[in-house]
Amino acid sequence: MAEPLPPGPETVLGKTMKVLGAFTADDAVLGFTDLQLRTELPKATLHRLLGDLVGARLLEKVDGAYRLSRFVFELGMRASVERTLLEVAIPFLEELYERTHETVHLGVREGHEVVYVAKMGGHRQVTSPSRLGGRMPLHATAIGKALLAWAPEEVREDVLAGRLRRCSPRTIVNRAVLRRQLDDVLERGVAFEHEESAVGVTCVAAPVLGDYDEVLAGVSVTGPVGRFEPIRCASAVRAAAAGVAATLARRSRLR
Repeated sequence: MAEPLPPGPETVLGKTMKVLGAFTADDAVLGFTDLQLRTELPKATLHRLLGDLVGARLLEKVDGAYRLSRFVFELGMRASVERTLLEVAIPFLEELYERTHETVHLGVREGHEVVYVAKMGGHRQVTSPSRLGGRMPLHATAIGKALLAWAPEEVREDVLAGRLRRCSPRTIVNRAVLRRQLDDVLERGVAFEHEESAVGVTCVAAPVLGDYDEVLAGVSVTGPVGRFEPIRCASAVRAAAAGVAATLARRSRLR
């Protein structure tokens, strides 16, 4: 069977592929001029197409430049797991699982949601709403609260000002209570969830922080109420998150 032909360069899909293909591992953020030079698209066409791609969540606009969105990363994760974050985090997640024998997650923030990029657990893992590549509201999960607590101030305030969706009878939807919890996460370095994402599920999480305390990801352990005591795993989760952060920092300095 013949290989499928690529989309024609004058089709909308062909032009879209030109834009997405302009980004490389070394050029994650590109300005309009660079994109115009690489795609050779007319300025008016490129401007309109960039607006459409931002609207479709395939690109993000940052300080006047553009980068591939977290949504593209999410799609890529469904096809390939060869990403630096996963490569670094997996050994720590495996060690954390061996220490706890409960479900372990790695998640990243996109907007007001946590996207789960890794999940591992044994035969007795708790039934939770988390899914690999799936999403949950930041305020309703421990890993989401860890990400939200360390997110930029404007993100925190935007979440607190918006509608807090109730995922279970115990989801925190009171803004004052949630604000206090986020402040506590910053002070203690860990976040907790007690049946807030789903009935019968409890969790502890810690942030993976970059060199400037920017949050890169979150690590969590989840278990069933009655068997799992999250406070007992807080130190182990903090240590795993710190290990991922330290390894990422070393790799970055070696580049």
